[in-house]
This record gives sequence, C-alpha cells and structure tokens, in this order.
Amino acid sequence: MPTTGFEFLPTLRELVRTYQAFDAFSSAHIRRLGLTSPQFDVIATLGNTQGMSCRDIGQKTLMVKGTLTGVLDRLEQKGLISRISHPTDGRSTLVRLSPAGEDLFVRVFSAHLTHLEPVFAQLGPGPLETLRQHLELLRHSLEKQSAPPSD
Repeated sequence: MPTTGFEFLPTLRELVRTYQAFDAFSSAHIRRLGLTSPQFDVIATLGNTQGMSCRDIGQKTLMVKGTLTGVLDRLEQKGLISRISHPTDGRSTLVRLSPAGEDLFVRVFSAHLTHLEPVFAQLGPGPLETLRQHLELLRHSLEKQSAPPSD
C-alpha cells in the first residue's frame, strides 16, 4: 500500500481527542470548585507571585486580550484580584491576587492537582516522561516552523 505522506494524521487526531478529554475532565472539576476554566487559569497563574502584567498573564494562559479582560473583570467583581498601577511601567497594570484570591488559590490549586494525579499516575513515571519529551519535541518543531524568517 503506498504511503500518502500524511502518516501523522492518526497521531494528530489522537492528540486533539486527548486534549478534548482532558479539558472535559478538568473543566468539570473546576466548575465544581466554583470557577470557570479561564478563571482557574488566571488564579493558578497568579498564585505564588507578587502579581503580573496583563500581557504576562495573557502569554502564560494563552488568552487573547478581550477574553482576559472579561475574566479579570469578573474576578475583580468577586474580590479575588486587584489591579494596581505597575510600579515600574506607567503604561501597564499589575494584577495580583487579593487575600481572598490567595486563600482560593491555596484551596483549589492543590485540590485540582489531586483530582488530576490519578489519571496521570496510570502512565507511570517512565512513560509520562517519554510523553513529555515527545510533546516537547513536537512543540519545538511547530515553533521552529512558525517562527518568522530571520534576515
């Protein structure tokens, strides 16, 4: 049987299906904790930090500016974050967890890791590390191909 040159398609489909399954499993638990997935992402990103600029939060959570602004607005309304002028960049805002946000981070972050751990533990440390290395190789290959050409 001749090859099509697209032998990666079954792997691509499995990668997407795996992400979808992970998202469904993770999101259901996050909703039980009283948050949306984007809210959890921001809380988890800001946890154990002195705060971040909106730009840094967007880069770490992969949220676009419009989505991030709405998430931050809702977290601020809930009293979980505060926005202050950035101490070194007058054009930027620093976002940090409020005391209530810190308490929530401590409670939900470890609870969510505990929820996820049994699924990943089924793989065992060796296969889990191999999977991580292969995903990293794939990511680097994609990043290299999408990087703008250097002059």
